[in-house]
Amino acid sequence: MDAFFTYPWLFPVLVSLFGLIIGSFLNVVIYRLPQMMIAGWKQEIADTFPEYNIPPPPPEENVTLSLPASFCPHCHHPIRPWHNIPLFGWLLLRGKCADCKNRISVQYPLVELLTALTSCTIAIHGGITLYTAALLLFTYVSIAAAFIDLNRMLLPDSLTIPLIWLGLLLSLSHISPVDLQDAVIGAVAGYLSLWSVYWVFKLLTKKEGMGYGDFKYLSALGAWIGWQTLPMVILISSVIGVILGITLLLIKKEGNRTFPFGPSLAIAGWGCLLWGEQIMSWYTSIVLGA
Repeated sequence: MDAFFTYPWLFPVLVSLFGLIIGSFLNVVIYRLPQMMIAGWKQEIADTFPEYNIPPPPPEENVTLSLPASFCPHCHHPIRPWHNIPLFGWLLLRGKCADCKNRISVQYPLVELLTALTSCTIAIHGGITLYTAALLLFTYVSIAAAFIDLNRMLLPDSLTIPLIWLGLLLSLSHISPVDLQDAVIGAVAGYLSLWSVYWVFKLLTKKEGMGYGDFKYLSALGAWIGWQTLPMVILISSVIGVILGITLLLIKKEGNRTFPFGPSLAIAGWGCLLWGEQIMSWYTSIVLGA
């Protein structure tokens, strides 16, 4: 510990390197967790309705986060260990598979770099505390959830619900700066706010405007930041959602398509979690100044 006080830069550097490694694992979670969920749903349907002779998922769909070893999604050739080094492996391969030469998605180095940068930011912001460790865990789960939602329009319960409970437990144990009462109200208000918007929109248009995963993720944000900052999160995430939607429309050049709200919530929630008071003060000064 003395080394961290003697060399203040050491802790952010080590946390950044740790973030790179975690980012590599998050790529596995982002790619495989939806597959695991789909295979589980197929198995449940086959078990629940045996009279319809619905086939269970084939063995090749029964993947886990650890098995099989990493492979190219195009040629299914195993990835060599030195090509699996976070960020540098992609640069070494110049973004192409070593065997089939198909392009490797830029998402892989992007997730690793994003995880390293956010880890470094949290280390500088929070220092060596238990709450810093909790913020890192929140960040890693949020990155995985945001990219899964971006790719699959899905926010898994296995990611969002543990965040709710962890946020409440941190307040209960006084590790979090948020009071327990504010955290509980935040969790309830976060869920009910989007749940209400969902049903009003559905009653008016007969369409679903968002998924239940968005309710649960905003509930988790409420448990971590308290109910007072939730309006700011919703406002910022709405602006980010519009920008992200327009960007995706320009990139994909497709009209009449739906867009995930999870990434916008993740960006806004993460920012308010670290700089909520500063953002609120800045916004209040602008409004009152106007």
